[in-house]
Amino acid sequence: MMDFDEVREVLTPKSTSLDEKLSEFREDRDSWNAKVKKYLTERNEINRQVKELISEVQNQKVIRDEANSKVKELKIIRAERSTVLKQLRADLQEKKPAEERQKIEKKDKKRNERTIQAEMNKLEMRFELGHFPGKKEKDFGRQMKKLYQELKEVKQQKKENVFSELESQIRKAAKSQEEAHRLVEDAVTTAQESHDLMIELSEEVDRLRAKANSSQEGVIRSKREADLLHNKYVVSLRSIHSIQDLFKAMNAQERNVEDDDGGKLEVTDLMSRLMSGDTLSTEELMALQRN
Repeated sequence: MMDFDEVREVLTPKSTSLDEKLSEFREDRDSWNAKVKKYLTERNEINRQVKELISEVQNQKVIRDEANSKVKELKIIRAERSTVLKQLRADLQEKKPAEERQKIEKKDKKRNERTIQAEMNKLEMRFELGHFPGKKEKDFGRQMKKLYQELKEVKQQKKENVFSELESQIRKAAKSQEEAHRLVEDAVTTAQESHDLMIELSEEVDRLRAKANSSQEGVIRSKREADLLHNKYVVSLRSIHSIQDLFKAMNAQERNVEDDDGGKLEVTDLMSRLMSGDTLSTEELMALQRN
């Protein structure tokens, strides 16, 4: 059976040791709590980035799908215009006899109206400037007559070309078909670019999600360590308070009771509980003071 002095001798170093561990537990707990905040900040920032990227993925998906729909529509238009162009060319080949094609080819080798007229204007300007004095005036007349005849033939051939309207339609149809083809290619490019960007953004989302999961694991791990240290801190703090309260109760009992073996036995039991890591309730401390 231990008396109060023996209890003090045992519990005083215990209280000192607990006080030292208390500071250690608090510092380690605060350190882990700081890590919890750090990981939470990282996770939340990553999740914000993921949310923005997902929004952009959806936006690019809309652009891609609209472009793909446009491609389908434009391909139909291009096919229709290609059909028109083929039909016009077939009509021209069917209606134009071989000799007419040869005639047109021969005409194509001649100069056009604009070129002939420009040469005539130039010749007249030279005449007015006196470049054809005396007998040379006849040369001017012959050249002008020749140019007039050439211009007349070109104009006549143009009138005789019954296929000029069809050829004009072919040129317009070819231009229209080329424009439709260009629009198809532009839409295909837009769709492909949006699709490629979707893939790139989706891969970045996966990478960030893995990083967010890692941060979340850091949150869980750090919080677990912080909670464990906090529990140790609380138990140590309560143990210190219980020892202090026990000392107060012992002091009060010494003042009120001069010789009470029962009190010594109860103190010994309480000390054993403290040494094993238990804490004392308020009722137990008050009962000890009453003994």
